[in-house]
Amino acid sequence: MKQSWFAEAKLGIFARWGISSVRAIPHPRTSAPRQISYLEYMEQLDGFTAARYNPEAWAELFAATGAKYAVMTAKDHDGVALWDTAFTELSVTTATPAGRDLIRPFTQALRRRGLRAGLHFSHQDGHLASQTTARPSQLHRSATQSEPAAPQSQHDVGRQARTQRARMVDRRQIRELVENYQPDLLRFDSTQEHGQERLWADQLPDMIPALGHEAVVIGRRDTDRGRDTPELSTPIIPPDGPWELCYPLGGISGHHPATAHRPTVHALIRVFADTIASGGNLLLETSPRGDGTIPPEHTAQLTALGKWVRRNHDAIYTTTGLPYGHFDGPSTLAKDRRTLYLICTRTPHGFIELRGLRNTIRRISVLSTGAALPYHVNNGLPDWGIPRIIRIKPPPAPNVVAVELNGELGLHQSHGITG
Repeated sequence: MKQSWFAEAKLGIFARWGISSVRAIPHPRTSAPRQISYLEYMEQLDGFTAARYNPEAWAELFAATGAKYAVMTAKDHDGVALWDTAFTELSVTTATPAGRDLIRPFTQALRRRGLRAGLHFSHQDGHLASQTTARPSQLHRSATQSEPAAPQSQHDVGRQARTQRARMVDRRQIRELVENYQPDLLRFDSTQEHGQERLWADQLPDMIPALGHEAVVIGRRDTDRGRDTPELSTPIIPPDGPWELCYPLGGISGHHPATAHRPTVHALIRVFADTIASGGNLLLETSPRGDGTIPPEHTAQLTALGKWVRRNHDAIYTTTGLPYGHFDGPSTLAKDRRTLYLICTRTPHGFIELRGLRNTIRRISVLSTGAALPYHVNNGLPDWGIPRIIRIKPPPAPNVVAVELNGELGLHQSHGITG
């Protein structure tokens, strides 16, 4: 089954949008400080206007960043759909001042820019509407101060009924999304919540045939379309096949106030390099505001990353990643296997060391400028199994060193790749 676009995408943007952006508060399904009641959370419906939502500007920004696809929330755990769904009145078209479908203009704007369009779907927490709390509307009180009503058997029965209704709506809405928007990617939460089993087993089989033959499913591993989706950090052992790392621009996933701990552009470059060198795609998460604007600090991060990506385009797209060992950092290999790219996210104390290379060198340079870099070769001790070492004068980080080879890459066997 052909899915080459995802394997070669490298970079995507996730617009995690919904009513929680109005007051930038955590969803009440979490157990965290600043938690509020379900009813207080849903008061944000009245403030979700999307008045300045400009999907064309979003698509322009995402494309300039170097992204090949983008994903938008279709429905979060609060159950609020961002399109005019036929299966519930809980949508931005009927329950918020936005009053319109927000997904179709998003997918259309992306496709006009040549980007693939993805949708994120979370199952609704059926128990939320039954939550009560003795806490007043004080956002900074600890979650442990909330006093839920005493459980009663009839409440449990009611919650089960609500959960079953929510599951039925979920199944119908997924079909609705597939048929109405033909997404290139469907992204689902892959964790279990509140003891509930994953919905994938009874929810997706009927949906999969309706997807295009190149469509990708994220967060589902029991079909040949499934892809792993770690979050916040690259895995030590990468998953088999194409995969995706979701990484928030704000330092915390979801809608939260601006934080001083958001990653620097240098940190984003480091995460991006580690991800593509391990065979994955980086999905950068931004959280648009209730009016539809992307926070300016996120725009600045994406714009700066885009400049670095454009300068180092050849080391990113149509390349494959290489395992660590020959170089103390992430690296990629050109499609013709004749140029090795060393992504220097840190400036070493001394020289860059490239170990175990069997090839002779044609030229070593800074990819973004073409400036030649001096180097010297230590031939090692082949009879003792000690490969030679190439020592290269490093450029300032973050930068990419292009090592042009005579012939296709050949590395010493102990480094996992042979020529």
